[in-house]
Amino acid sequence: MIWELISEVQTMATDSSNGNGHHQTTTSITTTKTPPSPSPLRFSKFFQSNMRILVTGGAGFIGSHLVDRLMENEKNEVIVADNYFTGSKDNLKKWIGHPRFELIRHDVTEPLLIEVDQIYHLACPASPIFYKYNPVKTKKTNVIGTLNMLGLAKRVGARILLTSTSEVYGDPLVHPQPESYWGNVNPIGVRSCYDEGKRVAETLMFDYHRQHGIEIRIARIFNTYGPRMNIDDGRVVSNFIAQALRGESLTVQSPGTQTRSFCYVSDLVDGLIRLMEGPNTGPINLGNPGEFTMIELAETVKELINPDVEIKMVENTPDDPRQRKPDITKAKELLGWEPKVKLRDGLPLMEENFRLRLGVDKKK
Repeated sequence: MIWELISEVQTMATDSSNGNGHHQTTTSITTTKTPPSPSPLRFSKFFQSNMRILVTGGAGFIGSHLVDRLMENEKNEVIVADNYFTGSKDNLKKWIGHPRFELIRHDVTEPLLIEVDQIYHLACPASPIFYKYNPVKTKKTNVIGTLNMLGLAKRVGARILLTSTSEVYGDPLVHPQPESYWGNVNPIGVRSCYDEGKRVAETLMFDYHRQHGIEIRIARIFNTYGPRMNIDDGRVVSNFIAQALRGESLTVQSPGTQTRSFCYVSDLVDGLIRLMEGPNTGPINLGNPGEFTMIELAETVKELINPDVEIKMVENTPDDPRQRKPDITKAKELLGWEPKVKLRDGLPLMEENFRLRLGVDKKK
């Protein structure tokens, strides 16, 4: 079966380079292939059925917030497929038992045969601690999982959105990073299972689009934070908040001048839905262009949450990017999207969620 799946991936397009690390891309690519026909229910004259939406990885941090938004629309039926490697049923407990909601324990590396109209394909561990725990499985999730979801989209005529990542840019030599930048990625490093896995997933999406006419959307997500993040998952915002609440030193990886941009999860979800509902294939960057060094972030968390903690420098991890900032020009122009929540406003919302989960009361 795997050779049948791999045989689907035939067509590669060559884009032109202007010689400075930028390459020509388009965000609304035409194709001579006719898209597969959706369910006949979409064309019913007398009965308008609900939109059936699959969210893979929907029990995770971003996925569960996306489900919340989708369920607000009474014309949506939402199906979540998750193997709970990093996700949790607790994130979806408000919807379990709801007549328009269904939860399936499923690993996307296995085929899934259901009838849907849209697919949000989020399934993949996104934290270094988790994706480096089993790098081969991470690669399988990105490659075989994406093949399976594309095969499903082809069979039922569904539109599919892939949540890719800013990690496809690697340790960028261009700053900020536009979608036209091809990246600077180590193909054999300890992070490569995730970086290169997502790059392959993007390739598969466009190959299915060109060869089979599949309606695709690709979002490149930059650092995102908010309630329901896994505590101590290795990502810097959750680490700092958990450490501050426990009264531990905030551990900043040296040199501390490396930068990240942090987007609050509600802003990101809004961008994902706009991308899915719009006419542009992407890839489109979704992130907050506000840029902070790790020292600045640690000092902000200390100020807002626990002024008594210390900031301690620790050894850095291999292949840690020196800077990361999205160019969101296309998101603004094509989606009418830009983030609204500032870091100093979003951190207290995340703190409240972490206090509840850690059982730490706020000092009066």
